[in-house]
Amino acid sequence: MAVIIKYIVERKGVEKMTFTSKKEADAYDKMLDSADQISLFLSESPVSLDDQQLEELGLYVASNKDVLQNLFKGQQFKAETEEKPKK
Repeated sequence: MAVIIKYIVERKGVEKMTFTSKKEADAYDKMLDSADQISLFLSESPVSLDDQQLEELGLYVASNKDVLQNLFKGQQFKAETEEKPKK
């Protein structure tokens, strides 16, 4: 019989994700905290967004923080969906 340890990230009584590593679970929990704060920040903007859009945008921004940090440093954005040159 194997013993498996699982770390469950839960928000408002809802299971969000399960991890086998505490480090990964903590990182994901921190990202969710950041997403909540970003959503609050965006709710103060002049752009009207509903709660679902604010939550999705907050998660997107938080999960792409490294890309945003590079953009604030002046680096060019390289979209993953850019077409590759044809041969």
